[in-house]
Amino acid sequence: MAESGTKAKGRRRNPSLASRIFRMQLLLAVLVALVVGLAAGALFQRTVVSDTQTSLGRELRIIDDYVIQDDDDELSEVRALGLDGVRVTLIDPSGRVLYDSAESASGMPNHGDRPEVAAALSDGEGTSERMSSTLGVVSVYHALRLDSGDVLRLSVERASLVALFARQSWALVAVIVAILAISWVIARLLVRRIVRPILDIDPADPGSSDETVYAELVPMVRQLDKQQRELRQQMEELRNVNEMRQQFTSNVTHELKTPIASISGAAELIRDGIARPEDVPDFANRICEESTRLSALVSDILTLSRLDESERAGDKTSVGSIERCDLLACCRDVCGRMSDAAKKAKVKLRVKGTPCIVMGNVRLLDELVRNLCDNAIRYNHPGGNVLVTAGVQDGRPYVRVADDGQGIPEKDQKKVFERFYRVDKSRSRELGGTGLGLAIVKHAAAFHDAEIEMESTEGVGTTITVRFPASEQEGRS
Repeated sequence: MAESGTKAKGRRRNPSLASRIFRMQLLLAVLVALVVGLAAGALFQRTVVSDTQTSLGRELRIIDDYVIQDDDDELSEVRALGLDGVRVTLIDPSGRVLYDSAESASGMPNHGDRPEVAAALSDGEGTSERMSSTLGVVSVYHALRLDSGDVLRLSVERASLVALFARQSWALVAVIVAILAISWVIARLLVRRIVRPILDIDPADPGSSDETVYAELVPMVRQLDKQQRELRQQMEELRNVNEMRQQFTSNVTHELKTPIASISGAAELIRDGIARPEDVPDFANRICEESTRLSALVSDILTLSRLDESERAGDKTSVGSIERCDLLACCRDVCGRMSDAAKKAKVKLRVKGTPCIVMGNVRLLDELVRNLCDNAIRYNHPGGNVLVTAGVQDGRPYVRVADDGQGIPEKDQKKVFERFYRVDKSRSRELGGTGLGLAIVKHAAAFHDAEIEMESTEGVGTTITVRFPASEQEGRS
């Protein structure tokens, strides 16, 4: 039962804005029609009563001026009045009824408390109207004080508002039906016109409706458009990240297979006794070299993974502590460790500059400088030069590594910072390296909010400069 109730609740339709507006407009039209009809009927009745009282007053003055001539004959003259449809009543100053054309005067109560009689006795003339005992009838009274002091009252009966509507019931029903029909059509047209700009909003591109939508909805449309742009950007970033991860995984797998296969092959030859004794040192050397390459590859992969995680989490401390670092000291330390590799490649490695302090991660800065120097030495020629410079320019600390090696073709310059990208794949494998050096440089620079500038001419050499923000400089030592 609970599941059935849940399903029924889930199937419940959301309220329709168009239907709600339609019902409200239709109800409003009907209410307006009823109010206008009642107001018009009341106004009509008020007009009829007012006209009747005016007519009765005119007749009373005519009677007073031209019919009643002698006080002694007043009663007989009143009795002699033959007014069609008009009730005539003569009342003395005490309120006693002397004559009534509709009933016997002797059986009638004192009329001194009647509003029109009281007003006539005090002011000379009075009017009033009262609902008659007969349903749907209004009695209109007009009284005039005669010279004798008696009060002459004329009254007529008029249909009440209820009676007016009852008499015209069929016409009233027809008018109501017509109003409902017209209101239905108008409400439908208005609803379509009102709702159309809302329905025209394109959820995929809300900004295209910014000029046609209602002013009250503009903030919502702009917010939706902003969210759509952010969502599209996030989706694009996710697709790019996913593609990068897939490509990275594929490249890592490929790069790991090569040294592992070489190590495994050499080890099997030695294990199975196939290798000649004089070849064993060569195989052992190959295993050692490939193991070193594999270790460097794993180390670079772990470094990039930590940098990626730091960028996604927005937490720089996850990579390590941030402290004051002297770029010149860092460059000297790296070049000291790489002097043997430079001598082996017959490349002259030099360092110059001035001490400059930045706030950063010592290990990442060391990786940044080491990878730049490693590439400069690896892709140089015998007798080449590598110059490492550290200093401050325009208030910004920088590290610059310049070589006079083979250079980078212009078409490859924007891609060399991608993971596992190699300009000359065959020669790169001969020279060693993991293919992740410049990718680590790129992410390490981003970690420190630094900018990378590269100038390279094929056959002339390459210069890569990493400029740190001025705000990161703590001064010189």
